Amino acid sequence: MSEADAETDAPAAGRTEVWIEKYRPERLADVKGHEEIVPRLQRYVSCGELPHLMFSGPAGVGKTASSVAIAREVYGEDWRENFLELNASDQRGIDVVRDRIKNFARSSFGGYEYRIIFLDEADALTSDAQSALRRTMEQFSNNTRFILSCNYSSQIIDPIQSRCALFRFTPLSDDAVEAQIREIADSEGIELTDDGVDALVYAAAGDMRKAINGLQAAAVMGEVVDEEAVFAITATARPEEVEAMVERAIDGDFTAARATLDDLLTDRGLAGGDVVDQLHRSAWEFDLPERATVRLLERLGEVDYRITEGANERLQLEALLANLALEE
Repeated sequence: MSEADAETDAPAAGRTEVWIEKYRPERLADVKGHEEIVPRLQRYVSCGELPHLMFSGPAGVGKTASSVAIAREVYGEDWRENFLELNASDQRGIDVVRDRIKNFARSSFGGYEYRIIFLDEADALTSDAQSALRRTMEQFSNNTRFILSCNYSSQIIDPIQSRCALFRFTPLSDDAVEAQIREIADSEGIELTDDGVDALVYAAAGDMRKAINGLQAAAVMGEVVDEEAVFAITATARPEEVEAMVERAIDGDFTAARATLDDLLTDRGLAGGDVVDQLHRSAWEFDLPERATVRLLERLGEVDYRITEGANERLQLEALLANLALEE
């Protein structure tokens, strides 16, 4: 193979890696967007007094990344031998707590005062499993630290919450997401336009994993990552399209609004839940009267609940537009 061929193949070969793992923060200082949380975690690590921790927040905001970064800083090259990661949504039963966690907590280790058990999606544990976990945390508190990750801390029983230092991770700011994707684009040699950045930030909605995955997918599709490539690859509607659909419905043109909805669901492949999420995120950014926005939010709440309960997505969204069109 010639040098020119090698140079041509190099970017494509590099893009076969999973970027969310390639660019996962290795140290707490590399975790972006949590300026209040990271310094507190760093102080725990530096003083060697790590308590049980609970990380609560939506997906893709740095909970797992922070947990792994803590293990890397505490154990260095030995972090894999002293860090057990379990996903509670896959292994929800009491046997997981009694067997795998207890066996890891009991096993011998050298040179460190404690080992770390990271339990992801801990809010998926059954009540019995959480009760068993509470007893295990008490029994092995002298040589084991637990880090629990969950979407909703309210789903964790109070005895466990009271044993942990709680950190609430919020969706990442647009600036944090933009900084990360620009950094990755520079590292990978990708031509990234400003409107492409804005589209990635909008599609991510505070989820760093979604932004990085969108960047990688768009980079594979063409030489330039722009707005059109991002919206196509992430199955996301442009904000102005969603706004136009709502405005047509409010103006009484149900047929035109329904045609836009049909394009989003059928031709573009969006799920009904995605349309509801985009409408909710953008409701106050639309150039609509306040009364119309309040009506839209009221209808969205009903539609979201019904879709969650198993109702037909298209039917519910068409009913939403019809209700808006009938309002005076």
